[in-house]
Amino acid sequence: MNGDAMEPSGELVRPYAATRGRARPSRLLALEAMVTTTSFGLARLPALLLEQRSIVSMCERPQSVIEIAAGLRLPVGVVRVLVADAAAERLVDVSQLTLNNGAPGLDLLGRVLSSLRRL
Repeated sequence: MNGDAMEPSGELVRPYAATRGRARPSRLLALEAMVTTTSFGLARLPALLLEQRSIVSMCERPQSVIEIAAGLRLPVGVVRVLVADAAAERLVDVSQLTLNNGAPGLDLLGRVLSSLRRL
């Protein structure tokens, strides 16, 4: 290779590398599940890998799984694996939303609509 060839920056990681080849999360996460950074996650921020650091930083303000995927420009399946891993390491908390009598609440519908508009 000649010296003028562009070297990868390390900023872009293939999805399978970020998840270490795993396609399924360790726990089922709904698209609308809300993810919030823990104080432990904030304390560990400087030592985290790029993907973990991005998720922990984004979720200082609660974000849904789908919002994280859109923000990171990663497939939802990859983000589910990464978020489940971060939750297992106590870097983030995940809150699964419950439905009211089988129907989504207005709060949930508003967040989904907002997320869709951002895409």
